[in-house]
Amino acid sequence: MSRVIKIQRQPAKDPTGNTGHQPSQRSSHIMSVSASLVGICLMIITSLRVFGQAEKTIVDQITTVATLFFMTSCFLSFLSIRRLDKKNDRLESAADIIFLAGLSLLFITTILLSFNMIR
Repeated sequence: MSRVIKIQRQPAKDPTGNTGHQPSQRSSHIMSVSASLVGICLMIITSLRVFGQAEKTIVDQITTVATLFFMTSCFLSFLSIRRLDKKNDRLESAADIIFLAGLSLLFITTILLSFNMIR
């Protein structure tokens, strides 16, 4: 005879003992990747200015807007992590959409840089 033991998982609690709404892991991933991509965007802007290419292309303006999107996404995801109520889902969704917009702009920047390198 074999016995089956069922183990039920308890909902996670925060360190203060609150059983409120827990932030998802998506916010922490958005925040860390956004912060890293801000650094990459700043490196692109700096290298364009050092090599004197900033006036010749619109890549630095597009990258600047992408940097602002990533910074906003990072800020919103931080706020989403800090809030323990159900309204943080809206902040997380906004951070996700803004992150995707910044990623799209960075993709356009990459395409434009690639075509400038080919010429």
